[in-house]
Amino acid sequence: MTIISPHAAPQSAFPGERLQGGGCAEDFAGAAVPVLDPLAEVRAEGDPDTDVYLTGTVFLDIIFTGLDTAPVRGTESWARGMGSSPGGIANMATALARLGLRTSLAAAFGDDMYGEYCWEALSRGEGIDLGLSRMVPGWHSPVTVSMAYEGERTMVSHGHEAPPPVGAPPAVAGGEPAPECPPPARAAVALLVPGRQEEWIASAARRGSRVFADVGWDETGRWDPADLADLEHCEAFLPNAEEAMRYTRTDCPRAAARALAEKVPVAVVTMGEKGAYAVDSGTGESAEVPAIAVEALDPTGAGDVFVAGFVTGTLAGWPLADRLAFAGLTAALSVQEFGGSLSAPGWVEIAAWWKHARSFDDQPPAALRRYAFLDGILPAAARPWPLRRAVPTLGFRQP
Repeated sequence: MTIISPHAAPQSAFPGERLQGGGCAEDFAGAAVPVLDPLAEVRAEGDPDTDVYLTGTVFLDIIFTGLDTAPVRGTESWARGMGSSPGGIANMATALARLGLRTSLAAAFGDDMYGEYCWEALSRGEGIDLGLSRMVPGWHSPVTVSMAYEGERTMVSHGHEAPPPVGAPPAVAGGEPAPECPPPARAAVALLVPGRQEEWIASAARRGSRVFADVGWDETGRWDPADLADLEHCEAFLPNAEEAMRYTRTDCPRAAARALAEKVPVAVVTMGEKGAYAVDSGTGESAEVPAIAVEALDPTGAGDVFVAGFVTGTLAGWPLADRLAFAGLTAALSVQEFGGSLSAPGWVEIAAWWKHARSFDDQPPAALRRYAFLDGILPAAARPWPLRRAVPTLGFRQP
């Protein structure tokens, strides 16, 4: 792992070593124990038991690391490292849980070895509530093989839609077990599908959940804002710059954010190495935070980690600029590790980074001032930097 520029720390052991790390402590009875609760000051009697609800497809991700170049047709490439972990919607669920949010996931799991592994890793390893999820007899788990090299990755996926639950209405798209009336939760995260409306999103909003939405690439090429009808139920929309500009017919990410803020209370546009820009149409506030320069090893899951960081800051009541900075920081930490859910940082890692970043006397004060809000949030004790992370592997089981 490399520390954020302008200063560098020694690299950690090569990914593939099974070393304990992460943002949760293990209670050795099964569940992960968050280092801190970011919502402690806003919790009150009668609040929902769930902080964030989400639904989607869980993949088994197999990540090959240490490739010098892309695989060449007709040759065999050997990777110096390999890890495996739950992927897909599990990236977002893990990122939320590692930040201390009580996370509920509704998803289908195959009853094969892959599905059992993903279920155990999420429920026992990350403390995610899978009470609304289900094991599907005879259905094999979707699988993604990811190859990381030169700061990018190439992925190959295979899977079939899970059969719908017995008695489920036809509207349950893709066989996912999303209940039409999801449980009470402070927030919900939705991945919008252009041209399709999901009843559970409207239902969650009616029940008081604050809905945060992301969107995938529009394979139809329409990029019609009317295809995002569920935005009317959302509090925040977090597309990347390319998606935002295409939907708004603009040529500037900031202009796109302002246009989207006419459709949703908070519009956040991520701009890659240029940072992120957000507009709050309710308060008239806007904020822009530059990206943290890092050596990116694998961007898989960085967008999910960014959303998780923004959701955490929003539910905790932080100012808009602090939310952007925190989301960008967590995403920057994640791309310095391989894998999706494997790379999601927790509070221990964030605290270690902050302690290390402040240790340089020649660090420009302005570079630290943006993250000074962390002083009032982070645990007093932080482990030395850099950290070694746990890299789960399918062939090993915890006792």
